[in-house]
Amino acid sequence: MTGWAIIGCGMIAKFHARAIAELKGSTLVACHSRSLDKANEFAKEFGGTGFDDLTKMLAHPKVDIVTICTPSGAHLEPGVAAAKAGKHVLVEKPLEVTTARCDRLIAACDRAGVQLGTIFPSRFHRSAQLLKNAVEQERFGTISLAAAYVKWFRTQAYYDSGKWRGTWQLDGGGALMNQAIHSVDLLLWLMGPVKSVSAMTALRAHERIEVEDAATAILEFESGALGTIEASTAAFPGSLKRIEIAGSMGSATLEEEAIKQWSFAKPIKSDAKILDQMQGNVTGGGAADPTAIGHKAHRDLFADFLSGIKKKLPCSIDGNEGRKSVELITSIYKAANGGKRVTLRK
Repeated sequence: MTGWAIIGCGMIAKFHARAIAELKGSTLVACHSRSLDKANEFAKEFGGTGFDDLTKMLAHPKVDIVTICTPSGAHLEPGVAAAKAGKHVLVEKPLEVTTARCDRLIAACDRAGVQLGTIFPSRFHRSAQLLKNAVEQERFGTISLAAAYVKWFRTQAYYDSGKWRGTWQLDGGGALMNQAIHSVDLLLWLMGPVKSVSAMTALRAHERIEVEDAATAILEFESGALGTIEASTAAFPGSLKRIEIAGSMGSATLEEEAIKQWSFAKPIKSDAKILDQMQGNVTGGGAADPTAIGHKAHRDLFADFLSGIKKKLPCSIDGNEGRKSVELITSIYKAANGGKRVTLRK
């Protein structure tokens, strides 16, 4: 039986607990919060033992894997502690809020000889994998444009609900780093590295936060394709996130888990079936409600992480993969703040 522990007992931790409960041969044995009452309440609902002492929890002999659900800018310290305790580490997005902090966490896990994974469950949706396969099979021909749109809505009460929300130190950014990072990761996974970026960000509709609630970026991929990212938490009532790819031989649009366009100059037999099956595969996503997501993709990601441990191979989304989206988003912030194009790769 594989024993799991969760650090941080907030909203997203509940999705972790539900995913672990559905993994064969896995059990939640511990959870940690700075508040023992909160940890005990979480344990009562999902199982295991509650702790407010991280060292004691990490010493639990039945804990094999730790998932980290603390605020984004507080992933490094518990991750390093877990690695030093010999536990495998699975971190909620983003891996951390700067590339330097990502690198420290990656290095700590490498030194300890433990697995490090980053949680980007969107990659495990069948529709995203179909899109990835089409890119790899070069069905789009020469890709000219690729775009990610995340036009969501968050109330002022959302930002006021936690002192860490909307801060550079613990949130790491706004609509890009917190909400749009799943789509940023998908875009990089589909299209490959970005060569350079120019951008603008703004705080338009919220108060008492340090970060952006609107952002636009223009990308130049290493492949030569051009890209666009639009992200906002000030777009009432909130729209489903969208990925678009357009090329000389085809175009496709992914809206949450649904494929809304699937058009190729050289169609194959399965195309009509894919569009028919996947066109209505729509979830509520997180467009207006952060809790309106499912845990199935988390479960599939957790299973992939566990498989990597058993096979002694890196998981699909390891620390280096998780670093990529942080590198791009922090480069977008740099471009927006400096008013100049930023080169990521020469």
